[in-house]
Amino acid sequence: MRVRLTLLTLAIIGIFLAVQAQACTSIMVGRKASADGSVMTSHTCDSHRDSSVVFIVPPKKYSPGTEIMLTRRVDDDSGIMERYARKPTGKIPQVSETYGYISAVYGIMNEHQLAIGESTFEGLEKLQSDEGLIDCETLTRLMLERAKTAREAIRIGGELIEKYGWCDLGEALTIADTKEVWLMEIVGPGKGEVGAAWVARRVPDDHVSVIANGARIGEIDLSDPDFMASKGVAEIARRLGLWDPNSGEPFRFYEAYSPESRLSVATTRREWRALDFLAPSLKLHPGSNHFPFSVKPEKPVEPERIMEIFRDTFEGTDYDMTKDLTITDEETGKTIKSPLANPFMPYEMNKLLKLNGGWGWMGERPMARWYCMYVTVTQSRGWLPDAVGGVVWLGYGNPAMTTYVPIYAGVTDLPEDYKTDGRTTGFSRRSAWWAFNRADTLAAHRWGDMRKDVAAVRDPIQQQLLADQQSVDARAAELLKTDVAKAREFLTKTTHDACRKATDAYWDLGDLLWTKYDEKW
Repeated sequence: MRVRLTLLTLAIIGIFLAVQAQACTSIMVGRKASADGSVMTSHTCDSHRDSSVVFIVPPKKYSPGTEIMLTRRVDDDSGIMERYARKPTGKIPQVSETYGYISAVYGIMNEHQLAIGESTFEGLEKLQSDEGLIDCETLTRLMLERAKTAREAIRIGGELIEKYGWCDLGEALTIADTKEVWLMEIVGPGKGEVGAAWVARRVPDDHVSVIANGARIGEIDLSDPDFMASKGVAEIARRLGLWDPNSGEPFRFYEAYSPESRLSVATTRREWRALDFLAPSLKLHPGSNHFPFSVKPEKPVEPERIMEIFRDTFEGTDYDMTKDLTITDEETGKTIKSPLANPFMPYEMNKLLKLNGGWGWMGERPMARWYCMYVTVTQSRGWLPDAVGGVVWLGYGNPAMTTYVPIYAGVTDLPEDYKTDGRTTGFSRRSAWWAFNRADTLAAHRWGDMRKDVAAVRDPIQQQLLADQQSVDARAAELLKTDVAKAREFLTKTTHDACRKATDAYWDLGDLLWTKYDEKW
């Protein structure tokens, strides 16, 4: 059969030139909602302007009077590839002792199994202030350095941003420990002001929740221990005319500080999809712009279930991101679905390709995006020692294609190619991120066919790494009883071996995709 590429299909080739927003998804799982009692959070770091480096920050002790310099994210277009850089904002006092933690763009998990995910919701421009010292990336690290539990992290983080000032957009953090998981939402105090408005709400133990670039917390009940908030959380809204206490309407955080959150299809459709996957009998409406804060899943949730949800591109629904990408058989004139069908095109292509929602921040987008830098699914498991109970499942690149490797809370170092930034010099085999990103980019151009090649590499490795977890846990826990150093060495080697196995496989996968389809483009 001979086929002729339509103009729309040809437009797919080489379309990776989108303007990116910070656009991340996070799914939270309470301990009674998970399959094994884990408390879980997660994060798709959807921005190719960020660094690909993952590293271990050791615990440290400091002399009295020590100060630390804080920095914030800024644009840096001076290199080969557009990226974010950091610039100093000011100094604050350092605590006498900090905890060790795993970090990438954001802090991920510390030595006490405290874990953090993130999702930007921007909020109103009038709320942002350049007078503050702390942005979202900095706050996650300060929390992990100074707190052992989610409640402690929220209290410490809230006090810091109220005192030293928030200088970022509207941000949400999903914060988990071995017992519970919380959603914390933060906005600035207004132009020229120092401070912040923030609220946090606990996810019930037997529930799951999701945030997808839209503020979720509405009314606040501070008599309920499942809520926390900044002092006078509504005062900034009243001062800026965002809420009138005499209106008769209760104060709702998202309505005052991020009213556009409920208007974006890019946000609400992902919320619907995650909640519908986990609780389908609720029959939540995909066109709704308000969903329950959390729901009880119909089946216990495993880490691999979150990984599967993060692969989603709405296939099989009315919002299928591949549905209008076609080729025509020149002999019969029939239109068929193209093997080049690509659900990962930038927003800018949606209108041209007649996809739902149009384009831009308000348009349609699935969980999986080509510009995801890395994705994490964390487990905090209180029945195990912290060094092995805490695990970060980390995948580089597009969540639809990646393999997640386990990074245990007790590891002392990571492979050199995971600590080498792929955003500084362009393509480099010294950076593990490029092994995944190269394969992702190639596979997206002929996803209808290449998805089979990706799955043939991804799935067996992922299944083996998940299957090995129980034996790794048992061995490490036994070693920790007699020799902490040997246990940490074992966990570090386990993580290194997993990283090497996955990275080597994706370098080979990229080579395969280059050659197997050489005459089929």
